[in-house]
Order: sequence, then C-alpha cells, then structure tokens
Amino acid sequence: QVQLVESGGGLVQAEGSLRLSCAASGRTFSSYTMGWFRQAPGKEREFVAAISASGDSTLYVDFVKGRFTISRDNAKNMVYLQMNSLKPEDTAVYYCTAGTRSTVAMKIMSSAAYWGQGTQVTVSS
Repeated sequence: QVQLVESGGGLVQAEGSLRLSCAASGRTFSSYTMGWFRQAPGKEREFVAAISASGDSTLYVDFVKGRFTISRDNAKNMVYLQMNSLKPEDTAVYYCTAGTRSTVAMKIMSSAAYWGQGTQVTVSS
C-alpha cells in the first residue's frame, strides 16, 4: 500500500514557476514508477510526466517538454515536478501517481495503482 500526498500548488503568473512535491509512504517507494497527471476544469485527466523507479528514465507529454522536469529522491520517498514558463493552459489539478509498470505504460491512467488527492495549480495571464 502506498499513500501519496501532493503539495506545492498555488497561484502564479504566466511565465512563472512552481515546484510540486509528492510525499509517498511505504518502504517500497523505490520500486515504483512515479508519474504526474493533471485535470483542467471540464476536461479529461491527462498524463504529464513519469519517472522510472531508479530515476534514470523520464517521459513527458509533448506540451510540457522543455518546461517541466520530473525528479525523485528515493532516500526521502519524494517525487517532484518542477514547472517553469507556466502558461494559463497549465491551470489544472495535478495528481501524483505510483505504479509498477514502465514509464511508457504510466501514460495510461489504468497503469497507476495509487493516486494522491491532487493539488491545484492556477496560472493567471
């Protein structure tokens, strides 16, 4: 069982930055692929980024490449999403996920075994 708690969301102006954090419980954190999804109002939840259990492989959706960076600290049971050059269209609730499949498989919502409660990110123009 893994529990995920996100933090770091908030209100930021366009072109600003935020760093989301996800704290994971459990002694097997380092064996999980971790990911971030987001859901904007009135839209379906969508994949943002994933990182392998060891941290040596990452995957991003095209619209965040070059702006967002996913990372993890297995010693601290933490995963992060550094978001730079934020745009109003990045406004959404961001969710942390954990699963046992590959980073590519984690693009699919059903691959995530565990979800956090989400943190709101609002980007003003």
